[in-house]
Amino acid sequence: MKIALVSEHASPLAALGGVDAGGQNVHVAALACALARLGHTVTVYTRRDDDALPERVVAAPGVEVVHITAGPPVPISKDDLVPLLPELAAGIAADWRTDPPDLVHGHFWMSGVACLAAVQVLADSGAGRIPVVQTFHALGTVKRRHQGSDDTSPPERQALEPWVGQSVDAVIATCSDEVLELRALGVDPRIVSVVPCGVDLGLFRPDGPREEDKPRNRTRVAVVGRLVPRKGVDLVIAAVALLRNAGRDDLDLIIVGGGRSQEEMGLDPDGLRLKRTAADHGVAAQVILRGQVAQAQLPALLRSVSVVVCAPWYEPFGITPLEAMACGVPVVVAAVGGLTDSVVDGVTGIHVPPRDPAAIAMALGHLLDHPDEAARLGRAGHARVQSRYSWDLIAAATVEVYRSVLTMAEPKAVTSAGVAAAFAGQPAHVVAAGRGEH
Repeated sequence: MKIALVSEHASPLAALGGVDAGGQNVHVAALACALARLGHTVTVYTRRDDDALPERVVAAPGVEVVHITAGPPVPISKDDLVPLLPELAAGIAADWRTDPPDLVHGHFWMSGVACLAAVQVLADSGAGRIPVVQTFHALGTVKRRHQGSDDTSPPERQALEPWVGQSVDAVIATCSDEVLELRALGVDPRIVSVVPCGVDLGLFRPDGPREEDKPRNRTRVAVVGRLVPRKGVDLVIAAVALLRNAGRDDLDLIIVGGGRSQEEMGLDPDGLRLKRTAADHGVAAQVILRGQVAQAQLPALLRSVSVVVCAPWYEPFGITPLEAMACGVPVVVAAVGGLTDSVVDGVTGIHVPPRDPAAIAMALGHLLDHPDEAARLGRAGHARVQSRYSWDLIAAATVEVYRSVLTMAEPKAVTSAGVAAAFAGQPAHVVAAGRGEH
């Protein structure tokens, strides 16, 4: 089938090139390539953020990336992209006029808005309506609940995100916890399927080089990911301090993320915050800020540490623990969101309550004091990832959702009035009325 993926702010080319790739970039790139390996033709639409980018790029066999001009061709924060969505949708629809896809799959709520609007543009011109599938990757209601006034989401998200979930033909949630959150947004649970994120098992595996430990008499644990407060890196630093106070002074914490290099970390606000946190806890010498590590070098680093910790306040899915498990490394994770699906407590890792440095310290101390148990968890984690989280398996499960949508008698009707109301930022009940609902 001909599949269109829309990822408005996260180009798959960043993931394929290994530069500044976040979770959504990696997800879209890996899914597109895996779908192509299954014999499908995939076109990924993303916003042009550089005037030098060609309109179309063959990213992999069967995968083409199309850059749509929407607003100035410069990097723009995703929180500022809402006014550009009508232009993005128009550009996507224009590309479909001569060769429409069988189905479109939006990634993130703003991509969902653009997908629905583009589909309606074609429908208004007399073409058939293209079915729409949606993956949110993160939900605004969850973000607001945990971040409060620190949430930087645009105000339009509160009305538009539920509208997307209620208007598309199917929603792919990445974990079971998300299903409940979607239901609270008014999304019909009958259209929701759970398909998790995947892992590149050719890259992340137990065998392979290890990053050299310096000095060799130190024990290393790692945190990998964005350094924003909600990721809980501060909590892990506090846990290292508790272990030091309990007599374990041979432990180093490797923090991966933030600036592109260790030098840039000196200018990174989150890096500076974590340095202050380490100094305040008296463990500055034990906390090593590595900056970004290229995806190709990450497995060697993971294999060189004893435990990987992931302690966010909340987490829609969480790819880092799976990458660590794929490398045979035991994990300690906060029992939140998708982490409760991917990590089985006591079998493939250890769950701890969210925002609890003492619990993190206890779990780390236990694994470091019981290397045989840590090795058992690492082996079980590797087996779980192998059996459930390869991208080929994830792509096959995604295709099953696509096929179920394509066999529907008629895709949902989203009227031009509904799209106009959505773009105007109208309340959810007004947007629903634009779908002919009462």
